[in-house]
Amino acid sequence: MNLFNLGGGTGETAGPASAAMCSRKACRAEASWQLLWNNPKIHTPERRKVWLACGEHREWLEDYLQTRGLWKDTVPLEPTPATGGNG
Repeated sequence: MNLFNLGGGTGETAGPASAAMCSRKACRAEASWQLLWNNPKIHTPERRKVWLACGEHREWLEDYLQTRGLWKDTVPLEPTPATGGNG
């Protein structure tokens, strides 16, 4: 079995990539924001980790990161072919 073929072993591919989803636990909404953060205890200053957020959870996730001193920036999620963009 090829681990990279998730199409059921029939030679088919798994289909188009799904849209980017919000990082909030149990949320399956499409993400529209990128929350950039890093943990200064373990990451170099220039490194940025990314959480994705829907409009409903953007503030909650920002507050979570800000409270812990991890938040750096929030930017709109740019559409890509995998997230529904036209190229």
